[in-house]
Amino acid sequence: MADIFASRTIDVTTGDRESVHDLTDACAAFLGEVARGRSGLLNIFTPHATAGLAVIETGAGSDDDLLKALGSLLPADDRWRHRHGSPGHGRDHVLPAIVAPHATLPVIDGLLELGTWQSVTLVDTNRDNPRRQIRLSFFGC
Repeated sequence: MADIFASRTIDVTTGDRESVHDLTDACAAFLGEVARGRSGLLNIFTPHATAGLAVIETGAGSDDDLLKALGSLLPADDRWRHRHGSPGHGRDHVLPAIVAPHATLPVIDGLLELGTWQSVTLVDTNRDNPRRQIRLSFFGC
């Protein structure tokens, strides 16, 4: 079987509030179209200076806990040198150093290999940018 590469950009609307947006279904749909039962790696990347990607449990409060922890670690106040945008926006530019803007995950027989409670998520604390892009790239063999 020959090696395969496929890539696509998807748009995500996060709104004007801090959010953890679940991307798992979009990743699975992409793999359903391009992987065709092959194994390989899915790389997920967001080309934004104020957002990151995390693999966490969602729906049971962990997503809210993550936002609360980030709020404690990176308060939205006037301590930041980067000062344009909403008050405390400078902390949004520090976020990708803590929640990386990329993730690479295994794909086995065309399916995203996640643990039982794991989801792929976009973490966005920037209230000034409600639209995000996500680059999905499949490297298969």
